[in-house]
This record gives sequence, C-alpha cells and structure tokens, in this order.
Amino acid sequence: MSSSPRDVTASGTDGDVLVLRALGLGDALTGVAALRGVRRAWPGRRLVLAAPAVVGRWLCDLGVVDAVLPTTAVDSLESVRLDGSGLRPGHVAVNLHGRGPQSHRILAATRPARLVAFASVETGHDGPPWLAEEHEVARWCRLVRGAGGPCDAEDLRLAAPTGPRSAVVLHPGAASAGRRWPVRRWCVLVRRLVETGHQVLLTGSAAEARICAAILAGASAASARITGTRAGAPGARSLAGTLDLPGLADVVGRASLLVCGDTGVAHLATALGTPSVLLFGPVSPAAWGPAVDPHLHTVLWHGDGTGDPHAATVDPALDAITSDELWDAVEAVLTGAPLRA
Repeated sequence: MSSSPRDVTASGTDGDVLVLRALGLGDALTGVAALRGVRRAWPGRRLVLAAPAVVGRWLCDLGVVDAVLPTTAVDSLESVRLDGSGLRPGHVAVNLHGRGPQSHRILAATRPARLVAFASVETGHDGPPWLAEEHEVARWCRLVRGAGGPCDAEDLRLAAPTGPRSAVVLHPGAASAGRRWPVRRWCVLVRRLVETGHQVLLTGSAAEARICAAILAGASAASARITGTRAGAPGARSLAGTLDLPGLADVVGRASLLVCGDTGVAHLATALGTPSVLLFGPVSPAAWGPAVDPHLHTVLWHGDGTGDPHAATVDPALDAITSDELWDAVEAVLTGAPLRA
C-alpha cells in the first residue's frame, strides 16, 4: 500500500483522529485554527480529515492534516457514509462540521473510542452548548479547547508567498446569486482601477469565467466612452478557470488587495495576511468576517443578518453597497488614506 500522507490505510498503535468538516473552501479555512488545536490535543497521532478531496489534499500539502478521506456534504449529509475501515483502532472522532444530529451519527457509525462534538439531545451526546451567534472560528476553537487542544484565531494563519505584493485581485463570484454584487458595478471598479494605473486580475471558477469576461467587456466599453478609444481595459485580465487551489492561494497571497464578497476566497486573504475589502450581504460579518488583523480588512455591510444566503437574486443589503462606497474603501487601502466617514 502507498505510504503517501493522503493514504488512510492504518498502521501503528495509536488510534487516528478523524475530523469531519465536509464543506467548502471558506469552511475549511475557518476550521484551520481548530485543526491545529486537534493536533495539539492528540500529538503524534495521524490526523485524518473527512472533507472534499481538493481542499483536503491542499491542507495535507500544507501540513495542517496528515490524510484526507474524500467527503462532500455541502448541501446535505443524507448520503454521507464514512468508511472507517482504514483508521487505526481506538480512533478519536471530532465533529467540526455542525451541531448534529446527522453529523454526530455519521461519526458515531465509525465506532470511535471518543466523540468530540457539541451537545445534541437527539443523539444523547453531552458536550459544550452550541452558541448561534458565535463567530465561526471561535466556535470550533472553543469546542477543541474543551477537549484539551489549545487554539485561537491566530492559528488560522497560513504562510504567504515571499516577494512584493502587486496586483489588485477581484473575485466577483459566489455560490449563490444572493451573495453576488452586480456585474455592472464590478465593471466600474475595474475601470477605475485601470485608469489609476493598477494591474487587475479577476479570479473565479471555470463556471464563473463568463461573469469575469462580462466584467472586462463592460469595463472596456465604459473606458471607451470616457477616453474615446476601444483599446479595452489595459492592465486587467481574467484568470477564471485557469487556477487550481494552490495557484489561487498564490495569486491571493501576492496581491496588494483582494476585493470580493462573502466567499471562500475572502478567508484566503485573512489566512495569508492580504489586505481586503469585503462586500457582505445576507450573512453578518460578525459570524463570518475576518477573525484577525482588523487593520488589514475593510468590511462593507448594510444588513441585519436576516437575508437569505441562497437567494436567486442579489440580497438587498449587498445591493445597497454603491460603486462609490466601494471605491472609497479600495482607494483608502491602496493609498493609505483614511476612509471617509
């Protein structure tokens, strides 16, 4: 059998530590601090993460975990079954996925020697209480600290690439339309950045390449009306669909500024220490905003936390952020000037 750190085949005498967090990039990054606490609670044991393969393997390469059990449950846990046959006997199971009961039952089915999870009446599990208003990073750190693994928000940091920061990176996409700022306003931002001499890179998945192309086309048309040329938007280009996760992290880590909505890439900027301007809509930044370095991150939000993050149209709170408001925030970061009240 392979000796790769991603191989979940067992060997040795100490039971593994199996952690469930079968969610997306942002969830993985907000869980890194707690994962480091898990490592401290059970030093010397192999740390196996049940998570989507791409994210899990990236965290393996970074040394945050030792192995990945490919598992995806972004929308539902109904079909998730964890194969615990490759785990070392006497393993510990840690639920960093949710409050239960489904996630508790999935881990309990692997027959762990110990289950670390929040209290669940439905499963009869006695653990710390779930606090609905708690920040996502703080929540999981609290759970792990209670199990003997010291950790806090400072542990979410990842090593950034060396060298100067240069481009302004824009990530206009999001998983749902409710969290996507309007394309026409991204066009205005690209035009303003290019006209003030900045290099602009747009990032996104292959599915978001059309959005990025539309933004560049709109910025080009707007620039032509102002300058009288159809030369397009020099200094701006799209990388959508061309980057794997390590490549995306490298681009964000080398950026002078990231501008994006409430999405996983925002958490990359937080982890890598990249300055950011973040556009929040239906979800409160009190729960999902940057957990460290408030001086590096500007959060724009006009909501009350009652919006629908899965809505089919842009959330009213996100739509309330104007082009001028965003430009003021971006300009303040790039020039070092104070943000106007």
